[in-house]
Amino acid sequence: AVYLRVSGVLSVKPGYAGGHTKEPTYEEVCSGRTGHAEVARIEYDPAIVTYDQILNVFWQAHDPTTVDRQGNDVGTQYRSVIYYHNDQQKVIADNSKASADRSKYWSEPIVTEIERLENYSEAEDYHHNYYNNNPNQPYCIFVIKPKLDKLEKQKLIEQFDN
Repeated sequence: AVYLRVSGVLSVKPGYAGGHTKEPTYEEVCSGRTGHAEVARIEYDPAIVTYDQILNVFWQAHDPTTVDRQGNDVGTQYRSVIYYHNDQQKVIADNSKASADRSKYWSEPIVTEIERLENYSEAEDYHHNYYNNNPNQPYCIFVIKPKLDKLEKQKLIEQFDN
């Protein structure tokens, strides 16, 4: 929901990455036994938005200071991680992390991992466009909507009605 509101982002696909099994199911990932993290694969137009700008949204759209946790969701699949495709992306991600840490936007140190992308598989269909398809679900109301409001206020994403 967040990245679909960033000008220049062409698509966002939910998925799983970084684990030791091929094409795990959501249930397998949630078991904590596959080693995968829940991720968003973002396709963007670099003429409109830079990788660094996308990372800036990343640092503010979730809590990068907690290990294996996002809000009430706990487990290795909820770790904060950036997966890169090439050495240039790694350098940009490392520099972005250092800058975000120095900014003191978060009171605790950033623990986000930065790793080469391995074992990515797209999530099941019902995870795609989850917020837009389920805006009245409690998770969407209490977790996603406040993030959207915060990022819209900071002018990091576009205002957008479902």
